[in-house]
Amino acid sequence: MPSIFSRIIAGEIPCHKVWEDDKHLAFLDIRPVVPGHTLVIPKREVDYLFDLPDAEHAALWTAAQGVARRLKEKLRCKRVCVAVIGFEVPHAHIHLMPANSMADVPWRSGDPAKPEDLAALAAKLRA
Repeated sequence: MPSIFSRIIAGEIPCHKVWEDDKHLAFLDIRPVVPGHTLVIPKREVDYLFDLPDAEHAALWTAAQGVARRLKEKLRCKRVCVAVIGFEVPHAHIHLMPANSMADVPWRSGDPAKPEDLAALAAKLRA
């Protein structure tokens, strides 16, 4: 069954398109965290961002960079924040959120880690 994003690409479900090329689509999120919250997706349906072949992965980030520049220029924000969660829709996508401060984008830092826990985890990742 096609993802909701594939159905948007096919024109079965409407979207508020921001930008498009032959391999990518950017559109406004229908549940925005902030005004201008935009999703950038590859038109080819791949569930997990890091399963994209290298060239497609790089092309998606290049597309997101172009859309972020557009958001920054048109919305006159200081930055465009990025999030990749990967569980909401089984179709790779990048969230772009215009912001003028940390208060504009919900973020919760974790509790401080113990140095010995960080050392053990880093050793595991290096092994």
